[in-house]
Amino acid sequence: MKKLLDDPANAVDDSLAGFALAHADLVEVHYAPTYVTRAGGAVSGKVGLVSGGGSGHEPLHAGFVGDGMLDAAVPGAVFTSPTPDQIQPAIQASDSGSGVLAIVKNYTGDVLNFETAVELAEAEGVEVATVVVDDDVAVENSLYTAGRRGVAGTVLVEKIAGAAAARGDDLAGVRGVAERVIAGVRSMGVALTPATVPHVGRPGFDLADDEIEIGIGIHGEPGRRRVPMSTATEVTQALLEPVVEDLTLEAGERTLLFVNGMGGTPLSELYVVYGRAHDLLSKRGVEVTRSLVGNYVTSLEMQGASVTVLRLDDELEALWDAPVRTAALQW
Repeated sequence: MKKLLDDPANAVDDSLAGFALAHADLVEVHYAPTYVTRAGGAVSGKVGLVSGGGSGHEPLHAGFVGDGMLDAAVPGAVFTSPTPDQIQPAIQASDSGSGVLAIVKNYTGDVLNFETAVELAEAEGVEVATVVVDDDVAVENSLYTAGRRGVAGTVLVEKIAGAAAARGDDLAGVRGVAERVIAGVRSMGVALTPATVPHVGRPGFDLADDEIEIGIGIHGEPGRRRVPMSTATEVTQALLEPVVEDLTLEAGERTLLFVNGMGGTPLSELYVVYGRAHDLLSKRGVEVTRSLVGNYVTSLEMQGASVTVLRLDDELEALWDAPVRTAALQW
């Protein structure tokens, strides 16, 4: 294992310390317990947004703390859910009196720990609503979940719900927008190589040089099938077709197409996948009106990618276009 670390046991805290220094105008990192808040604290009169999960998926979630997205993010250990004693203060720090929306990826540890933290925060007088993101069409159940996993679609939920909060929607309204995004977004990923968790020191699974895993999860969980390596067109088709079928997309519909890198794939290759996916959607008569390409929900240094499609309407499109200023997403 070769990684730019001092002590693998301190990998998360060391990374967060550098993140805080690099983006001091946007975020503040708190320790013991560990969580990240926007610089300056909660915005008066605005619904707060909190999300979190295991580290190793950067920039998710801390990279999306800031204007127009999250008010707080809670990083667990690598590929490990954050604990309730981390999540509760993040929820409370995000509350300005208008309530807080917790955006939770559908992994058993995340769901259970957020549930406990929400109960603790509510006991302190904070009004909290929760949504669970489950956009992965690869499997219904996996090593970490009951039901579908929450993967790259989480970024789109955080951005669009964050814009709804920024425009002044109340808690019920922000939750409703988030639920609409969840209902209309689907993802599927592929791994070309495994990732190595720092404190483990060896790859999380094995793939032969000529094999890829279709339908992989962001922690390296098994997917739908292991197949021989093939062309970008064939791999993209294997990812996109289940997404389109699950959404029952029809000709004339508008979509956002998001090609996400898993951490170790060059941006040039992600654009190849984007181009193939765009062509396949166009042939179906599906219009791509918004796009996102890059490493946003990673799996350490795993080589691979995921394809996410969100069904758009006028309101969701406008909320996507609304201003955002975070470390990882700005316009």
